[in-house]
Amino acid sequence: MKVKQIYILALFLTLAFSSCGKFYKLEKSTNWEELYEAANEYYDQGEFNKAIILYDKILPVIRGSEKAEMADFNYAYSHFRTKRYIESAGYFNTFYQTYSRSPLAEEALFMNAYSLYLDSPDFNLDQKSSRDAVNAIQLFINRFPQSDSYERAMGMIDDLQKRFEEKAYQESMLYLRLTEGLFPGDFYRACIINFQNFSKDFPDSKYNEELAYKLVEVSLSYGSRSVFDKKEDRLKDVFNFADQFKRRYPESKYIGAIDPLIVKAEKELTAHLKVKKEYEESLAKAKLEEEDAAIPSTEVNPSENSIEISNN
Repeated sequence: MKVKQIYILALFLTLAFSSCGKFYKLEKSTNWEELYEAANEYYDQGEFNKAIILYDKILPVIRGSEKAEMADFNYAYSHFRTKRYIESAGYFNTFYQTYSRSPLAEEALFMNAYSLYLDSPDFNLDQKSSRDAVNAIQLFINRFPQSDSYERAMGMIDDLQKRFEEKAYQESMLYLRLTEGLFPGDFYRACIINFQNFSKDFPDSKYNEELAYKLVEVSLSYGSRSVFDKKEDRLKDVFNFADQFKRRYPESKYIGAIDPLIVKAEKELTAHLKVKKEYEESLAKAKLEEEDAAIPSTEVNPSENSIEISNN
């Protein structure tokens, strides 16, 4: 049994060295026909890294010939099979631009989009490549609306939109957490804007109900902590946001928590308006006193009046 294992190992090593020797000779070869056939052979066998190396050598030489089209297509797929998705996206796109009338053009444009889709990161990372993928998928859908891959492409867009939605939701929650810090003022405003933008960008999101409630909460905190001359308007926003929430989500699980927020906002606003009225009255009184003090004295001398009468 042990002798048999040694024999198998020896045979394997012999084949491996033979294969390596063959490929090494091909790398040094300038026989373009031989290299072309070998590149295609390695591609068919699934040895994509070796195929890439050989295609790199022959593609500049065969460019413009009838062999170039299939070589370019296999070259792009070789990068895709080795999970070099950014490179494969570029090569598939180049193929489509170069051979737009090819029977393979539709597949190349789809694979360009699919490569970008596979390269797109999770929602918690930067989504620039995901947006590039959406643009590429949309281009494919527009160019080939009758394609067999149409439904698959639409599914990819839906998946990417969910990532954008989750990313935006997490950013909204981040702003909300920042309002608990030492300097919440700017973050309250950013939070309100972010919640409103989320609703516009993702009108069908499952998070809209929660964020609409949080909008009432945050606007109350923002109004309560606002400077005097902006407090009234910001507290009134609480009532507007609460009214919008009740109309949009009349059966919401948060509906019972809205009324206490409204009551608190009313108390805050009533107290503020009282202080405002007292302040305005004190200003008016001070202004009147200042005007009275500015009027010059005009007292009359009685003796002067008597002399004037006697002369008449």
